[in-house]
Amino acid sequence: MEIKDIHGLFLKCNSVSIDTRKIENNSMFFAIKGERFDANTFAEEALKKGASYVIIDNQDYFVDERTILVKDTLEALQQLSKFHREYLKLPIIALTGSNGKTTTKELINVVLSKRYITKATIGNLNNHIGVPLTLLSFNSKTEIGIVEMGANHQKEIEFLCEIAQPDFGYITNFGKAHLEGFGGVEGVIKGKSEMYQFLSENNKFVFVNLDDAIQTEKTENNLRITFSQIDKNASVFINSCTANPFVEIDYHGVKVKSNLIGLYNANNINAAITIGKYFKVSDEEIKEAIESYVPENNRSQMLIKNSNEVILDAYNANPSSMEVAIKNFLQLNKENKVAILGDMFELGDQSLSEHKSIIALLEKESDVKTYFVGSHFYANKIDSDFVSFYETFEAFKEAVEKENFQNKIILIKGSRGMALERSLDLL
Repeated sequence: MEIKDIHGLFLKCNSVSIDTRKIENNSMFFAIKGERFDANTFAEEALKKGASYVIIDNQDYFVDERTILVKDTLEALQQLSKFHREYLKLPIIALTGSNGKTTTKELINVVLSKRYITKATIGNLNNHIGVPLTLLSFNSKTEIGIVEMGANHQKEIEFLCEIAQPDFGYITNFGKAHLEGFGGVEGVIKGKSEMYQFLSENNKFVFVNLDDAIQTEKTENNLRITFSQIDKNASVFINSCTANPFVEIDYHGVKVKSNLIGLYNANNINAAITIGKYFKVSDEEIKEAIESYVPENNRSQMLIKNSNEVILDAYNANPSSMEVAIKNFLQLNKENKVAILGDMFELGDQSLSEHKSIIALLEKESDVKTYFVGSHFYANKIDSDFVSFYETFEAFKEAVEKENFQNKIILIKGSRGMALERSLDLL
């Protein structure tokens, strides 16, 4: 069956699913193979649970006329999403970057939704499966689509752009993330910049932070909409950014008080402001949208736990995001500081040196008690009165359960695999 014919059936369905545990009535189920399972085996179950059609790539699991056999189900999903994107012809904003993608996506969404019917990537469905699912969630009522793109190796962003065909793009930053897959920071810059290349070749627009020298250089051949705290000729000039601890922005005389912590979130807000201005959202609506946004999912959340203030930023971590989070924490005008920091993953042969650099930021900070958790930090342990090392979370838990945390301000940050939000139960 041709993709256009599958698309005709898709339009009759309410949704797309790749997981029979979450299947909905009148959905189209794609049997995507995983590392440990063959989803073709769930075809009959999907139909019984309410799917109208199942897409399979193994004829042995053909059920009836509701079963559609294709050469490769993942490729079919990707092709269908591209066909659907071209069918809808709506403007799409794509974003990527080493840090801040999801927060920026959420901010852009709340700002644009003040004036448009928008849909954005749910959670972090930003890979070769997530981007197609996002595109297929758009419908004829969607006026602007916002697509987050993640990558951990070269050519991945290029591939995702070929599927999503974005009209606009934004890269939050270039940092020390997925160094193992990209082959170092230069590899990160090259890989993420594939979005700039795609947009340039297709005469599409990019949103650019002119205060970032690399972004400015890499977009010299692009059509640009810009923001800056330095260049008054930028499309949006940012008068000031402060954070103690919440970020406040002043642009064009408009003062915005956010619920986001740390100056590292300032450019995430500035990008949303710039994109909102470009799409004719009023300053009043932009201000209202940003001030109403409250972070969740362990990203830059400020929580009160008994008598303690907690900055929970435990969704993920890499050397770049860890460094700015620590520096922001150190400059806070607060007493009784505690930092609970977990390992950073996917750093390859740079893991040892990057963990050592993070330790160096705190080893002499006498007003901060720091707990380093995980085998990577533990491999770099040093003798210091101000820092402690634990090879596992269980060892850390056993050591601190007897401590009485009172009236502290506590930073919790680590890679997703560390699940450091578990520390909240110890406070």
